[in-house]
Amino acid sequence: MNLIDAIILAIIEGITEFLPVSSTGHMIIASSFMRIATDDFTKLFTIVIQLGAILSVVVLYWKRFFQSIDFYFKLAIAFIPAVVLGLLLNDVIDNLLESPITVAISLIIGGLILLKVDDWFKANEEFDAENPTAHTEISYLTALKIGFFQCLAMIPGTSRSGASIVGGMTQKINRKTAAEFSFFLAVPTMLGATLKKSYDYYKAGFELSADQLNYLIVGNIVAFIVALIAIKSFIDYLSKKGFKLFGYYRIFSGIVLLTIHFFVYKLTI
Repeated sequence: MNLIDAIILAIIEGITEFLPVSSTGHMIIASSFMRIATDDFTKLFTIVIQLGAILSVVVLYWKRFFQSIDFYFKLAIAFIPAVVLGLLLNDVIDNLLESPITVAISLIIGGLILLKVDDWFKANEEFDAENPTAHTEISYLTALKIGFFQCLAMIPGTSRSGASIVGGMTQKINRKTAAEFSFFLAVPTMLGATLKKSYDYYKAGFELSADQLNYLIVGNIVAFIVALIAIKSFIDYLSKKGFKLFGYYRIFSGIVLLTIHFFVYKLTI
């Protein structure tokens, strides 16, 4: 990996982390095209720079993080499924992360779901438009259910934000509230993933060089700045337009990746 690779991956992370398109899937494919996907530092880098992206949530919504103890309890409950399943399925997840075909198929399936989401919840959205304060409360049970939906993102190509937002909407939470809770839930989830990946990297006997440390610093700064812009834009767009555009994008991307992998250039991770 060089500095340009690091900046490109960080931009991809910042743009895609909070969009329902799968940031991990995009970085897996991008690093494969760069021919750096098999490098252990690259795998660490794509996880650690998510810290920069999630810090943008803390900055944009800092007042919400001081609203009540109840808020933190709900985040903790929603975080539990990711901790339990993440530890139990760690080896399975690592194997899936090495499959570009898994990413492509997940992109297509997720895209087909997103094309229908707006129709599935149309009645709720019409009610919410007339009653903006309705469907904004998240109970402890709802938080736990959203946490289980988030675990679907352990499959590469499945969007963490998309899974948790749609999961929230199945519990009759409006789109904006579901999206914001998904952003908040990203903080402990991505922090936990970063700590786990860093520990595994250290335990395997790897050490960071000065250049690699600089790449991590630059990557986090770039991801933070780009994510600030992406979050505000996504919330505004989602509130007005819904998920269809992201659904078409996912399907198109998945088909293109499969075509490239089987007929042009075999992607290896």
